Amino acid sequence: MFCINCGEDNLTTAKFCRKCGEPVSGSEEVETRVVARNESKVDDIPNEAERQIFTISPTLMFVKLGYVATAIAALLVVAAASAFAWAIVPIWAAVGFGLLLFIIPAFYHFKQKLVRYTLTETKLEIDSGFISRTTRSIPLRRIQDVTVSATVLQRLLGFGSLTIDNASDDTEKITLANINKPRDHADTLLRQMRRLEH
Repeated sequence: MFCINCGEDNLTTAKFCRKCGEPVSGSEEVETRVVARNESKVDDIPNEAERQIFTISPTLMFVKLGYVATAIAALLVVAAASAFAWAIVPIWAAVGFGLLLFIIPAFYHFKQKLVRYTLTETKLEIDSGFISRTTRSIPLRRIQDVTVSATVLQRLLGFGSLTIDNASDDTEKITLANINKPRDHADTLLRQMRRLEH
């Protein structure tokens, strides 16, 4: 009889392994150890990650327009300082002030990048925050309704918002605000919800 722990060949009448001292008979203790060992092997297998269907962030269209407007404003400040106020304000100070103006669009760019919406095979995840990062997971089976909304300007520029009715106790609505191609993402979300129903 072979020991289940070390593999040592023992006599058929042996109750304990002569090499490691483990029980080798068909007792409940042996069976319990075998089951526990098999379960631990199953637990060691890493869970297969869910496939991501899409990952999106709010549109950067207005941020890009902000960069362009800031560049124009900075050039105007430097031009005005060099043409009219060179005796009062040095050119280097005007250039420095023009560069400081870029902090405003950079702040909004950074803020937009802190929000991310991810659709996987079974849930919708909303990540937000920088130092304190928050991830909210909404199971697709709990989503009751998906609404696409866009103003006239948003429709012309090709972005809008998705409003999701979550079947929770407080019937809270979740909004994926200012995303590009909201209709396409809504259709993808609804398709995945239908797949889970079958």
